Amino acid sequence: MSQQQKEEQLSLFTTSDDKILDVIYTTHVPDDDSFDVDSMFVVVENIIKHSSQIVDNILEGTQVNTETMDKKPPKTSFSSPLCILKSICCELSCKPPGEEFAHKSTLGILNKLSKYSWDAKAVLTLAAFALDYGDFWLLAHLNRSDQLLSKSLAILRRVPVLLKPVDLQKHRQAVAELNSLIIATFQVIEIVFELEKLTGYDPIDVPALSQARHHTPVGVYWAIITIVACSTKINILTGADDKPHDLSTYAQKIHYILNKLKIHLIDCKKQIEEEEKYRKLRKLFQIPTEIMEIFKALIFTKDNVQPIIDGSTNTKVPIDVLRSKNLFLFISSLDITKDDISILKPIYDATKNDNQYYFVWIPIVEQWTEELKKKFENLRTEMSWYVVEYFSPIAGINYVKKEWYFKGKPIVVVMNPQGKVENLNALHLIRAWGMRAFPFNKTMEETISNDKNWIGLVVKDIDPIIQTWIKEGKYILFYGGKDNAWIQQFNEKATALVTDSIIKEAKISIELFCVGKTTKGEEDLGSIKLFWTSMESLFITKAHKQVDQETQEIQKLFSYKNESGWALLSKGSTVVFAGHGLTMIRVVEELKKWKENVKEKGFELAFKDHYSEVIKSFHHCSRLDIPSVAGKFPETMNCAECSRSMEVFICYQCCHTDAPANAHH
Repeated sequence: MSQQQKEEQLSLFTTSDDKILDVIYTTHVPDDDSFDVDSMFVVVENIIKHSSQIVDNILEGTQVNTETMDKKPPKTSFSSPLCILKSICCELSCKPPGEEFAHKSTLGILNKLSKYSWDAKAVLTLAAFALDYGDFWLLAHLNRSDQLLSKSLAILRRVPVLLKPVDLQKHRQAVAELNSLIIATFQVIEIVFELEKLTGYDPIDVPALSQARHHTPVGVYWAIITIVACSTKINILTGADDKPHDLSTYAQKIHYILNKLKIHLIDCKKQIEEEEKYRKLRKLFQIPTEIMEIFKALIFTKDNVQPIIDGSTNTKVPIDVLRSKNLFLFISSLDITKDDISILKPIYDATKNDNQYYFVWIPIVEQWTEELKKKFENLRTEMSWYVVEYFSPIAGINYVKKEWYFKGKPIVVVMNPQGKVENLNALHLIRAWGMRAFPFNKTMEETISNDKNWIGLVVKDIDPIIQTWIKEGKYILFYGGKDNAWIQQFNEKATALVTDSIIKEAKISIELFCVGKTTKGEEDLGSIKLFWTSMESLFITKAHKQVDQETQEIQKLFSYKNESGWALLSKGSTVVFAGHGLTMIRVVEELKKWKENVKEKGFELAFKDHYSEVIKSFHHCSRLDIPSVAGKFPETMNCAECSRSMEVFICYQCCHTDAPANAHH
């Protein structure tokens, strides 16, 4: 053999799975064969397990008790594919030791079985091996009797060569190790067989199946090559030539494969269990009947229904208290703040005496720890409503993620007494409108979202003076942004607008309010956060609505969240329009060009007309950064500035907007 050939020679135990796959996939040409692999597996299992017990008994010097053995009969209609098995036996018989010979025989077997599924390849190979292996140990068992037939057959099978007391003592360890390796190989094939039965599930629903299916052919390859090696070992043990043939490397590899496949099987079964819970819940929600039964199925496993905590009394109560009630399910991870909880407190206080509406906190935790339990205890003391204390992942965790679009941040799911979902996430409705949107169902959301006086809701908690201006019906020019230089420049130009003589003569009262600055000009991060949180909630409640003037202005303003500057003009609580900082500052600084029109058209129309002229020459399209917590959104959305369909991007941004500039996240 040349040096190049030696370098190219396959070194099995250092070759990657991918390289092995490249080799064995060329032998795989499945042909939807109707072979009864289930019955064949039952037969092979009986032979291997019974043979293994005979080996153990012979090594220990005890009698085989067939009564204690499991008996699994195959289908009565099963017919063994004897010709195929004999063909495989030819590849197993009298092969010299060495991994290159074992590999060659394995490829020969795989080529013979090219049309069969991977589990069928493995089972058929093990069956061919079991023909000789089972014969040998059955004759060894019968050899203890005086039957001439069994003794004669045993001689032909060279059973006495191995079972003479001297030879048995000499090869005791080798026989035990061989028996152990055959059982491990059988277990690998057993798991391959189990994994193959899971093909009815979609890998999208059971992601672990993809990895398992990727490793299955490799597992089959190693099972078959190990069977070849074991067959060679038996020939050596029963032959006159005691050649060295160490199976330890095969044993290490097959146990590695076995452990890997076990992990895949455990992961698959766990995910399938979750998928079955999801399907059950989905079916239950399609034909809702009673809220308590649905709540029970959503939270608890079948035999582990537990009481819930009444936060107002800090006592545990049976879940029957939820029967026939309207529920507001507050669903969140443990990464919530007192601010998140405080949003719900006014609603709870307003409804606590009405026994038809109950709040319930459902914490979503994948893996509970002692530290998380302590965190849970601290959070629940802040809540006066009902709380689920269940230190396992809730039964419907997949359902909540898939159907209710839960992504970690808080949502409030509204359900009626029959268990029908009235609103997938009312939290934004609650945050934006409070009790005005009660009972927070879709009907109320549709009704209230037509309210045109939305700016008052957004700024209601920022500064009391704003509410006074709104009541007086004044024009208010709100502005803000990321660029302090722009804010200062806009303030100067807008002040000049407010104090202009023509504006004064027209008795137009305009108030300026900078969002994010105190009256002393200092940065106010709290008001910025409050403003944009309110805008986000308002935007989300409008997102599915047919686009009208109000919805368009809300979308425009929300798109300016991360811009250098923006401004919004309102008259009382009615929004006139919003604009990007670059266009709005141009309108304000070009006051001389349009202020004469104020006398004829009025301030509002003159301002809007000049804005329309400016935006023709200087245009800025929208960018919307929608938080993942927002839930399900329309697949397409038009730009609020130019009305074209917007492209969809995924944006990842650190939430620490108030962190020092040199901080790293």
